[in-house]
Amino acid sequence: MILLIGNTIALLASLLMVYSGMVKNKKKILNIQNVQMGLLVISDAILGGITGAIINVLGVIRNTLCYYNKFGLKEKIIICVLSAILTIAFNNMGIIGFIPMVAIVVYTWLIGIKNIVSFKILIIFTMVLWGIYDFSIKSYTACAFDMFTILTNVIAIRNIRKK
Repeated sequence: MILLIGNTIALLASLLMVYSGMVKNKKKILNIQNVQMGLLVISDAILGGITGAIINVLGVIRNTLCYYNKFGLKEKIIICVLSAILTIAFNNMGIIGFIPMVAIVVYTWLIGIKNIVSFKILIIFTMVLWGIYDFSIKSYTACAFDMFTILTNVIAIRNIRKK
C-alpha cells in the first residue's frame, strides 16, 4: 500500500513536471516546480528516500530564491554546503543516498548555462542520477518520467544539431 501511495504522489509530481515544460512564464514555471518538488518530498519520504526528500526541499528553496531574483554565488554555496551536510547526516541508503546531493550540486552550479545543448546535457545528466535514485527507492512512476525526460532531451539535441 505504501508503494502505491508513494508512486501515485510521484505520478502527480511528474505530471506537473511535464506541465511546467509547456508553460512560458518563468515565475509560473518556478511555482509549478515548487509544487512538484513538494509532492516529491512527500513521495520520497513515504518510499524511504530521505536524502531525496531533503534535496527536494533544498530545490524548493533554490527555486524560491530564483523566483525573487536572489540566487547568487552566496546562495549557491549555501545550498551546496547544506545538501552535503544534510545528506551526510541523514543518508540511510549508502552510496545511493548520495545521488540526489550530486544532482543538486551539479545542477545548482551549472544552472546558468546559456548554450541550449549544454543545458540539455545537464538535464540529461541529472535525470540519469534521479532515475537511478528513483528506481532504488521504488519510485517507478518518477523513474519512468525521468527516462522520458532523458529521451525527449536527446531528441531535442539531435534536432538542434541537425539545424
